[in-house]
Amino acid sequence: MTVRSASATQSAILQGMTLQFGRPMVAIPGPSVVPDRVLNAMHQPMSNIYGGALADVTDSLLTDLPRLARTEGEVFIAISNGHGAWEMAISNTLKRGDKVLVLESGHFAVDWGRIAAAFGVEVETIAGSLTDPVSPAAVATRLEQDPGHTIGAILCVQVDTGTSVRNDIEAIRNAIDSANHPALFMVDCIASLGCIPFHMDDWGVDVMVSATQKGLMVPPGLGLVWMNDRAMAAYASGDLKTGYWDIGPRAEENAPHYYRYAGTPPVGHIHGLREALDMIDEEGLENTWHRHEVLARSVHAAVDAWSTPDGLSLNMTDPVARAATVTTILTGSVDTDAVQQMCEARSGLTIGVPVGAFEGRAFRIGHMGHLNPPMILGTLGTIEATLAALGAPLGDSGVAAAAQVVAAELANPGAS
Repeated sequence: MTVRSASATQSAILQGMTLQFGRPMVAIPGPSVVPDRVLNAMHQPMSNIYGGALADVTDSLLTDLPRLARTEGEVFIAISNGHGAWEMAISNTLKRGDKVLVLESGHFAVDWGRIAAAFGVEVETIAGSLTDPVSPAAVATRLEQDPGHTIGAILCVQVDTGTSVRNDIEAIRNAIDSANHPALFMVDCIASLGCIPFHMDDWGVDVMVSATQKGLMVPPGLGLVWMNDRAMAAYASGDLKTGYWDIGPRAEENAPHYYRYAGTPPVGHIHGLREALDMIDEEGLENTWHRHEVLARSVHAAVDAWSTPDGLSLNMTDPVARAATVTTILTGSVDTDAVQQMCEARSGLTIGVPVGAFEGRAFRIGHMGHLNPPMILGTLGTIEATLAALGAPLGDSGVAAAAQVVAAELANPGAS
């Protein structure tokens, strides 16, 4: 037994005794919790990178990833994060001097536009609100004002993790069609794929980008780009291709296996992604979508219960526009930094920091991927305890409200 001196004990008390010595929990909007099954699948000795079993796994990914996106199009895998996927999408479809229309609904579509600008593409933005989704009517109006079709692509996110908005991708596609505009429709599903409904072909999306570190439950490291026939046709006339991002060599028939990765394959991530897709398949994709919706509603119910005029509130007030993967919580008079620091240092819970215009006045809860009621209710309980410890104004118990949402699902599965 270790005997602590009085001074050491006093020092610990002054610093704040901690309860964090269990398994830490991340509740940030990516990277998300990595399942043990995925970690175990990644923990393998180095294998033959030129063929054999690894090539078979790659072939299975190239078959199953389009099914996950509900598309007949092709998928390309890059060793990168989501920003790399943005760059792959832009550089393989556009030409220098093209114009893209960015649909702002927070932080990330605008950032994607900055990537395009770095390639010499002209960027125009339809300004958005921090509390509303993209307006399909505004998109249609702008496209109707472009009879010469100078706009070559439209960039949008399905979920913006800064605002926690969910955009109606199908409605935006309908707006593009109503204007009879031929621009490529590109959608960022980095914070939504595998978590909420997405139908690439049925919704007329030409390019979709994602990454592994959120709903796909794999550590950061793989960027993913899906392209339909229109996008592949645009590739032929584009002039922004670069050596690494060029999909041409990756798409060649009968090319060596490692060409799919523009070089040495990311062996561990390949096996991890295979395991993650197997887990989604075992649950059933529609069931995965439903689980995310239920757990998201439990978070929204908790914040509504906590809410007071001078305290916490949901950034997205319209329930239809709330993301099922992340929730941005405005903090009012509550010390945002204190909440984050006490949750992590004293309880072992990491919650999401604010981004962009929300700096200092919000925190975020990520609820995507490998998540169940014990994890989400534990997260909400820890936040509620932290708020109480800080003397923050609270309307009612958010945990009790969240539990009622879960209880309704348990009593009548699939009905909610």
